[in-house]
Amino acid sequence: MLLLDCLSCKRHFLSESSFNLTELVEKQQAQLLRARGAIKLLPAFAKAMQAVSATDSQGIPLVVRMYSIVDKKPFPTLYWMTSELLKKEISHIEASGVIKQLEERLKEDKEFLKAYHASHQDYVDQRLHYLSDEERIFAEQAGFIEILKQKGIGGIANWDTVRCLHTQYAHHLAGFNVVGQWMDEEFG
Repeated sequence: MLLLDCLSCKRHFLSESSFNLTELVEKQQAQLLRARGAIKLLPAFAKAMQAVSATDSQGIPLVVRMYSIVDKKPFPTLYWMTSELLKKEISHIEASGVIKQLEERLKEDKEFLKAYHASHQDYVDQRLHYLSDEERIFAEQAGFIEILKQKGIGGIANWDTVRCLHTQYAHHLAGFNVVGQWMDEEFG
């Protein structure tokens, strides 16, 4: 995927029948430790990691899911890319002016815009789904639920614009994201 012959990305969806609960917890903890080690420049964000959402073929985390509420504030993104190689490749794609091209397509292609809005809604739905009961109660009391419902991929407010291909692709590896699908088609 995405110009990377050395990474065979796979989504990290495990059924309870595949693993016993103890093995699943141990595996998740080991993956989180590897992911925390992968975040070299942003160690403060390591405490915000909730789970591993996508790994490569060797089990190395590519994307982690973040807690939606961190330090009593909404965290700006649900999915965080941990792969330095993916970050580098996507930075090259961003530098080529792709975001401007995508925004032009969103203006011209109503079906693409509709799919992009659905990607944002998927992101919001996942964010709300992964709130713990404690986080949900706090978010409701603090008035954050409406913010979490309005902010899309990477915390973006205007769902007709694209910001940061890294967050788009991280969401693609963990959910439904039409920009990430397009990136695979164009650059994969």
